[in-house]
Amino acid sequence: MLGFLGVAQGAIALTQPSVAQKDQGIYPELAGQVQVQTASWAGGDGETLLRVDVRHGLLTLYKARLPIGVYAITPPIGTEAQGRPLSPEQVVGWLGAADAQVVRGLISGQTQLLVAAPPPAEDQDSDGIVNAMDMLLGGKKLCLNKASYVSNYRTLRYPGGDVPRTEGVCTDTLVRALRNTGWDLQKEIHEDALRRPRAFPLEGKAPDANIDHRRLRMMLPWFVTHFVAVPLDAPYAPGDIVLFDTFPSKAGADHAGIVSDRLGPSGKPLVVNNWTDGYVEQEMDLLDSVPVMYRFRVPGLAKASPATK
Repeated sequence: MLGFLGVAQGAIALTQPSVAQKDQGIYPELAGQVQVQTASWAGGDGETLLRVDVRHGLLTLYKARLPIGVYAITPPIGTEAQGRPLSPEQVVGWLGAADAQVVRGLISGQTQLLVAAPPPAEDQDSDGIVNAMDMLLGGKKLCLNKASYVSNYRTLRYPGGDVPRTEGVCTDTLVRALRNTGWDLQKEIHEDALRRPRAFPLEGKAPDANIDHRRLRMMLPWFVTHFVAVPLDAPYAPGDIVLFDTFPSKAGADHAGIVSDRLGPSGKPLVVNNWTDGYVEQEMDLLDSVPVMYRFRVPGLAKASPATK
């Protein structure tokens, strides 16, 4: 996914910074440092599909309808205009040698080929990188940025407001990664709360664009309405949003993060998050020890499921 730099779970090392640099999101100066890998662990035994996007120069690999990798391609000049039928093997030939080796190991003779740029529903910011991969890429940049855990109230500009990038809490992980994907949660949640205040736990107060999008209790109604609710027992996929219950004695979710592309020592995916005081934004092995209360997935090919609690 966006190329390999580190080797984990038997991955083959390679570098593909050109994919990260196609991203139109946050912290563009960090794109060249992003280290991610194809999530070959995701999707189980599901069918594979390749989306070739000639216009953006990208190849997205799906397994069981979940995007597990995206790679830069170099199509021959005039490919888009020719309109000739393509085969998966032909498209794999447009990859660099190392990427081609990875993709060939994950596809089969039954692999389907979709020749088209992602539709707006799957690519919120229209940069060719599908939402889940954009979400993951944003999380990876946050880990490079290493914001310290700082909890406070700040007056923010609107829309597009953010606390200083040197600080943040767990919800800022989601806010920033979703901004990388094309959603401005500050604007989305504020306007939604103004339209339908009864759907949000405003507790008799007026919506506050400075802080509401940084509160899990305000995020949750918006996620339920706009994103894909994933059953708690479903396999994880990179880019999934997870809401944790770190204090079972208190009602409601109280921590949040993003499922990474790498597996931890527990055998489960790591989670991009900002844990608590004394920590910085990083990947942590949480899924085997901290209860997950809700899971959501940004829109894509995956089918929606009822929320499970």
